[in-house]
Amino acid sequence: MRQKAPAYVIGHITIKDPAKWDEYRSRVPGTLDGWGGELVLRGKRVTVLGGEHAHTDTVVLRFPDIDSLNGWFNSPVYQALIPLREQAADVVLISYES
Repeated sequence: MRQKAPAYVIGHITIKDPAKWDEYRSRVPGTLDGWGGELVLRGKRVTVLGGEHAHTDTVVLRFPDIDSLNGWFNSPVYQALIPLREQAADVVLISYES
């Protein structure tokens, strides 16, 4: 049996409405409960060292495996936050498996 690999969500973010973004950010950690998700990094871009990257902020979430990541993303509690996220910022979310 193959051991499950950790999975990550990396979000590239450009904030449009700081107040709504603060509200969204404050509510996301509660959606991780039950999925084994944890916040690894919230950061602001310092320098693009190669290529082009338009977004100013980044977030990294870690999950025990891709099934947990997908369960979190598709959960009703997280899906309910997506309209707020879309009002607050332009966000590109990408999932990765290590």
